Amino acid sequence: MKAGSLIKMANQIADFFAAMPCREQAVQDMAAHIRRSWEARMLRDLLQHIEKNGDSDLSPLAREVFAKLEA
Repeated sequence: MKAGSLIKMANQIADFFAAMPCREQAVQDMAAHIRRSWEARMLRDLLQHIEKNGDSDLSPLAREVFAKLEA
């Protein structure tokens, strides 16, 4: 899948979870959603893109989530 599409999806998901009152819960819930809903290749492709190009296109919440997912 193209990185641009994955970034757009990640930011849209982050917009949804950003409405939660507790930031840490939002990070945990978004990470769980990504693990549960995304195909492994989607996550792998986005993490590879982040490694090569950085994460500046991701929203702050998405950056935080994907940093935890790659750890």
